[in-house]
Amino acid sequence: MAAAAAAAFKKAAKAGQRAHRERAQPGSRKRLGLLEKKKDYKLRANDYHKKQKALQALRRKAQEKNPDEFYFRMTRVQLQDGVHVIKQPEEETTLEQQKLMRTQDLKYIEMKRVAEAKKIERLKSELHLLEAEGKQANKHTFFFDTKEEVRTFDLATQLNTAPELVSRVYNRPTLETLRKEALQGTTTPAHLQKLARQRKAQYNLLKQRIERERKMFVIAQKLQTRKDLLDKAQKVKVKKETVNQPAVYKFQFKRKR
Repeated sequence: MAAAAAAAFKKAAKAGQRAHRERAQPGSRKRLGLLEKKKDYKLRANDYHKKQKALQALRRKAQEKNPDEFYFRMTRVQLQDGVHVIKQPEEETTLEQQKLMRTQDLKYIEMKRVAEAKKIERLKSELHLLEAEGKQANKHTFFFDTKEEVRTFDLATQLNTAPELVSRVYNRPTLETLRKEALQGTTTPAHLQKLARQRKAQYNLLKQRIERERKMFVIAQKLQTRKDLLDKAQKVKVKKETVNQPAVYKFQFKRKR
């Protein structure tokens, strides 16, 4: 009992003590910078000892190294003027093999580009690019005999459609068509919104395919340029290669015999 009471008293006494705080840098010594605390010293000491252990391990490894030990890098390294020089590996493919590989790559990219171009044409034929930006607006000219007809002219009446559909350049149904579709329930606002979403998705797909076809065309040009460089020995670079176009070279003209 006495031991338990002493332990409880000791614990209670510790709980009431003030937390130990290290003193700050005195005002007269602020020019010397931050006063290092114990936690800062521990970090600095641990880093120092870690580096010393690494140096000691490297020193031991150098002392215990066998100068006659073989490793595979010896077959690729030569000592020239006291400097280790690595031999360049010999070409594993011949010039004809490189040309064949470049030709195969070029044919594959060209095949994929043509397939993408056909998909673009099919999408354009379905959408007709009616809402494309920059497309020239269509014109519809009406002719009248008298000024009275011009004054009383109503476009919706002339086109036999609803006034809300006059501004549309596509799918402008007549009033008879609207009456028939209303009986079938295909002219509800939800249905029209669904059609608008589908049309927008189709235009986004067309935009992506056009960008993909353009990138494939640039890749094909770059492959063709690199393939041509294998046949030309003397060349001068005129323009550097960029993301959107291949490098431009100027070759020396040689008269064929």
